[in-house]
Amino acid sequence: MKESTITGSCLCGKVAFQFSGPIKVFQYCHCSRCRKVTGSAHSANIIVDPEQFRWIQGEELIGRYEVPDAKHFATSFCTHCGSNLPWLAKTGKAIVIPAGALDEAPETKPFQNIFWVDRAKWYENVDHLPKYDRLPKKDRK
Repeated sequence: MKESTITGSCLCGKVAFQFSGPIKVFQYCHCSRCRKVTGSAHSANIIVDPEQFRWIQGEELIGRYEVPDAKHFATSFCTHCGSNLPWLAKTGKAIVIPAGALDEAPETKPFQNIFWVDRAKWYENVDHLPKYDRLPKKDRK
Protein backbone atom coordinates (compact mmCIF):
# COMPACT_ATOMS: atom_id res chain seq x y z
CA MET A 1 0.00 0.00 0.00
CA LYS A 2 1.34 3.41 -1.00
CA GLU A 3 1.99 5.83 1.85
CA SER A 4 0.05 9.03 1.33
CA THR A 5 0.62 12.54 2.58
CA ILE A 6 -2.41 14.35 3.92
CA THR A 7 -2.61 18.10 4.45
CA GLY A 8 -4.74 20.19 6.74
CA SER A 9 -5.26 23.83 7.62
CA CYS A 10 -7.18 26.26 9.77
CA LEU A 11 -10.28 28.17 8.67
CA CYS A 12 -8.38 31.29 7.61
CA GLY A 13 -5.64 29.27 5.86
CA LYS A 14 -2.76 30.98 7.68
CA VAL A 15 -1.73 27.72 9.42
CA ALA A 16 -1.14 24.51 7.49
CA PHE A 17 0.26 21.08 8.31
CA GLN A 18 0.82 17.66 6.83
CA PHE A 19 1.35 14.10 7.95
CA SER A 20 2.21 10.88 6.20
CA GLY A 21 2.40 7.23 6.96
CA PRO A 22 0.10 4.95 8.85
CA ILE A 23 -2.60 6.35 11.13
CA LYS A 24 -2.26 4.73 14.57
CA VAL A 25 -5.73 5.65 15.77
CA PHE A 26 -8.81 7.35 14.32
CA GLN A 27 -11.50 7.71 16.94
CA TYR A 28 -14.39 9.70 18.29
CA CYS A 29 -13.72 10.99 21.79
CA HIS A 30 -16.72 11.85 23.97
CA CYS A 31 -14.81 13.14 27.02
CA SER A 32 -15.88 16.46 28.46
CA ARG A 33 -12.60 18.13 27.43
CA CYS A 34 -13.00 17.17 23.78
CA ARG A 35 -16.65 18.26 23.84
CA LYS A 36 -15.64 21.65 25.28
CA VAL A 37 -12.79 22.25 22.82
CA THR A 38 -14.89 21.32 19.77
CA GLY A 39 -18.22 22.69 20.95
CA SER A 40 -19.74 19.44 19.71
CA ALA A 41 -20.91 16.03 20.94
CA HIS A 42 -17.44 14.56 20.37
CA SER A 43 -14.14 15.13 18.67
CA ALA A 44 -12.91 13.12 15.70
CA ASN A 45 -9.18 12.64 16.30
CA ILE A 46 -6.41 11.02 14.31
CA ILE A 47 -3.30 10.03 16.22
CA VAL A 48 0.11 9.74 14.57
CA ASP A 49 3.72 9.61 15.73
CA PRO A 50 5.45 13.02 15.97
CA GLU A 51 7.96 11.94 13.27
CA GLN A 52 5.07 11.65 10.79
CA PHE A 53 3.92 15.25 11.27
CA ARG A 54 5.17 18.70 10.27
CA TRP A 55 3.89 22.25 10.11
CA ILE A 56 3.94 23.68 6.58
CA GLN A 57 3.21 27.31 7.47
CA GLY A 58 2.00 29.57 10.24
CA GLU A 59 3.54 27.76 13.20
CA GLU A 60 4.10 31.14 14.85
CA LEU A 61 0.30 31.67 14.89
CA ILE A 62 -0.41 28.57 16.98
CA GLY A 63 -1.67 28.99 20.52
CA ARG A 64 -1.66 26.15 23.02
CA TYR A 65 -3.57 25.49 26.20
CA GLU A 66 -2.73 22.70 28.63
CA VAL A 67 -5.24 21.58 31.22
CA PRO A 68 -3.08 21.56 34.38
CA ASP A 69 -4.37 18.28 35.84
CA ALA A 70 -4.53 16.36 32.53
CA LYS A 71 -2.00 13.62 31.90
CA HIS A 72 -2.21 13.75 28.08
CA PHE A 73 -4.70 16.43 26.99
CA ALA A 74 -3.81 19.82 25.60
CA THR A 75 -5.22 21.82 22.72
CA SER A 76 -3.81 23.99 19.97
CA PHE A 77 -5.56 26.60 17.90
CA CYS A 78 -4.96 29.31 15.31
CA THR A 79 -4.60 32.62 17.15
CA HIS A 80 -6.03 34.40 14.09
CA CYS A 81 -9.26 32.44 13.39
CA GLY A 82 -9.55 30.17 16.45
CA SER A 83 -9.63 26.87 14.54
CA ASN A 84 -8.77 23.74 16.47
CA LEU A 85 -5.37 22.45 15.30
CA PRO A 86 -3.12 19.43 15.88
CA TRP A 87 -1.38 19.24 19.22
CA LEU A 88 1.47 17.31 20.73
CA ALA A 89 0.27 15.17 23.64
CA LYS A 90 1.81 16.17 26.95
CA THR A 91 3.74 12.87 26.91
CA GLY A 92 5.46 13.98 23.68
CA LYS A 93 4.70 10.59 22.12
CA ALA A 94 1.72 11.42 19.90
CA ILE A 95 0.28 14.14 17.69
CA VAL A 96 -3.50 14.45 17.96
CA ILE A 97 -4.98 15.78 14.73
CA PRO A 98 -8.57 17.08 14.64
CA ALA A 99 -9.98 15.32 11.57
CA GLY A 100 -12.16 18.33 10.76
CA ALA A 101 -9.01 20.34 10.00
CA LEU A 102 -7.98 18.00 7.15
CA ASP A 103 -8.09 19.30 3.58
CA GLU A 104 -8.85 15.83 2.20
CA ALA A 105 -10.27 12.59 3.53
CA PRO A 106 -7.88 9.94 4.80
CA GLU A 107 -8.32 6.37 3.60
CA THR A 108 -8.96 5.23 7.18
CA LYS A 109 -12.31 5.78 8.91
CA PRO A 110 -12.89 6.17 12.67
CA PHE A 111 -12.92 2.75 14.30
CA GLN A 112 -13.86 3.40 17.92
CA ASN A 113 -15.62 5.66 20.41
CA ILE A 114 -13.79 6.44 23.64
CA PHE A 115 -15.12 7.88 26.91
CA TRP A 116 -18.56 6.67 25.81
CA VAL A 117 -19.81 6.78 29.39
CA ASP A 118 -19.06 10.53 29.42
CA ARG A 119 -20.93 11.31 26.19
CA ALA A 120 -23.28 14.29 26.17
CA LYS A 121 -26.63 13.39 27.70
CA TRP A 122 -28.37 14.85 24.63
CA TYR A 123 -26.28 12.85 22.15
CA GLU A 124 -28.04 10.30 19.98
CA ASN A 125 -27.24 8.48 16.78
CA VAL A 126 -27.97 10.80 13.86
CA ASP A 127 -28.67 8.24 11.13
CA HIS A 128 -32.46 8.60 11.44
CA LEU A 129 -32.50 12.43 11.24
CA PRO A 130 -33.42 14.18 7.97
CA LYS A 131 -30.47 14.89 5.68
CA TYR A 132 -30.08 17.98 3.49
CA ASP A 133 -27.36 18.81 0.98
CA ARG A 134 -27.68 22.50 1.88
CA LEU A 135 -29.32 24.67 4.50
CA PRO A 136 -33.04 23.78 4.33
CA LYS A 137 -35.62 26.39 3.50
CA LYS A 138 -37.66 27.78 6.37
CA ASP A 139 -41.10 26.34 6.78
CA ARG A 140 -43.37 29.19 5.62
CA LYS A 141 -46.71 28.27 7.18
